[in-house]
Amino acid sequence: MQFTINPLFKKLSVKYLTVIAAIVTFLPLPVNAATFLVTERAGLEGNDQVNWGSLGKVFNPSAPDFSVFLPNSFSTTSQGGLGLDINIAPTNNPRVTPPFIFQTLPSPGIRSNFALGDFILFGGIDPTGFIPLPPGTPDPGTKGNGEPLTISFAQPVFGAGAQIAIDSSKLKIETFLNAFDSTNNLLASFSVPNISSLALDNSAVFLGVRSDTPNISRLVFSSSAPQFGLAINQVSILAVPESTYTLAILAFGVSGAVLKLRQRNLAK
Repeated sequence: MQFTINPLFKKLSVKYLTVIAAIVTFLPLPVNAATFLVTERAGLEGNDQVNWGSLGKVFNPSAPDFSVFLPNSFSTTSQGGLGLDINIAPTNNPRVTPPFIFQTLPSPGIRSNFALGDFILFGGIDPTGFIPLPPGTPDPGTKGNGEPLTISFAQPVFGAGAQIAIDSSKLKIETFLNAFDSTNNLLASFSVPNISSLALDNSAVFLGVRSDTPNISRLVFSSSAPQFGLAINQVSILAVPESTYTLAILAFGVSGAVLKLRQRNLAK
């Protein structure tokens, strides 16, 4: 049996063959993707980020404004335009506040072991934790919301991470990071030892994950001491350039059109 090729199909095939081949070659395959732990921000080689100060709601302990408290679930956008959904699991402690953002500063500001001036996303704290403590004051061990903090990306990314700490001083803990794909498959699970403090010395560990394909859709941060408030600073992201998604849509659209033409010709 002999088939004839529609001239239009041949024209499309020749016109788009190079483009489709290049895109398919560039687009990573989701099979057996390697994921690995990143413990240095520079090692993530991020090209995008979310700075929590950009939300415009920063808690000031010297002039408390409770309207800046955040809901446990909210959305934001990265500097590069990537949408993110944030979910902080609520605590069972009724005395703990909703989540909020603060800037780590010397007393009378809120001290931490993030870098001076960092904007911190914090799960919440018992209100007594709002009392500024002078340098050298022992940490009172104020309880807070240390339940898991989840970040979901509108489009899968190659990697992401942030520095992480809990609201306690000189307590050895384990901090955890789980990464999931768009179908909720667990891609990787990591843990890193951490010692929190109020030293303003940028010693909070960086906890991130990288993949050789853009298959990371959700990150979950947590710690071994959920009775203390969990905090992360700015999130660094290794995102896929928007042009890549545009080309991918073009590739699948063109290949679909070509396939339909081929099916029609085979039917003839």
